[in-house]
Amino acid sequence: MRFFRNGTRTLDYVLKHAFAAAGLTLALLSVVVMTGMTGARILSGEAIPGLRFAFLGGLAGLVATSVGAVPAMALRALPQRVEDALLGGAAGMMLAAGVFSLLLPGLEAGALHLGNKGAGAAVVVLGMFLGVFLMLGIESFLPHEHAKSGPSGLGYERYDRICLFVFAIAVHNLPEGMAIGVGFSQGDMGIGLPLTTAIALQDIPEGLAVALALRAAGLTPGAAVVISAATGVLELLGAPIGVALSSGLPLAYPVGLGLAGGAMIFVVSHEIIPETHRNGHQTSATLGLMIGFALMMVMDTALG
Repeated sequence: MRFFRNGTRTLDYVLKHAFAAAGLTLALLSVVVMTGMTGARILSGEAIPGLRFAFLGGLAGLVATSVGAVPAMALRALPQRVEDALLGGAAGMMLAAGVFSLLLPGLEAGALHLGNKGAGAAVVVLGMFLGVFLMLGIESFLPHEHAKSGPSGLGYERYDRICLFVFAIAVHNLPEGMAIGVGFSQGDMGIGLPLTTAIALQDIPEGLAVALALRAAGLTPGAAVVISAATGVLELLGAPIGVALSSGLPLAYPVGLGLAGGAMIFVVSHEIIPETHRNGHQTSATLGLMIGFALMMVMDTALG
């Protein structure tokens, strides 16, 4: 009887979020098809360029998250205005990385492969919406909790607050790892290096914010730092996924760049910016975003 009640509740939830469910299904099928094509290449004996660099990039994200978490051993909290400004800066770097290191190279690659700028742009836009559908679906169905907005997702009542908060961080870190993998998938350091640098830099304040939030939730300093650092593992796991989904066919590369860019911009708009604007510090958060965006733009020019 309990099984049927749970099944009915799940079906009701899916029907209530039918658009997100359909989008998630489409995005996951697309990812499976694209990674399957890469798997076929590997089984045929082809070498996949950039896989080692993608792994190192994901590792850099993990290390940066860990470094950011360490000050929480001594700090209990940051002034809210400072935290919002730091997260705003992280959002600006992610936004710029999504544009300059993912979408613009995607437009160039799409135009090159199809011989037409309009068709190339359409392919990148397709990838963008796949990324948005993927993140919207994960956001809708993965049980999680944000510090200010409370718990949400399918079956969130089965998990304690710490688990829900860690799941929420996973929503951020997995697409960042995938973006690193896509950036390195063709072995192009001009795309992968500035993108990885931007993501690693923004992981530092994010790692600190997560560790402080875990401390505020009642964890000991050591446990908060360890769990915050461990969330960076999702970037290490996401990097090879990013390589796999964008290496199967030439056209999979611009689609993958669009998907990663769309996913990152979704996270910035849907999660990080609203979080930094909830406490009345919109100006500080916006200035932080502009500084982060400008810094990433300069880095992309210098390293790209």
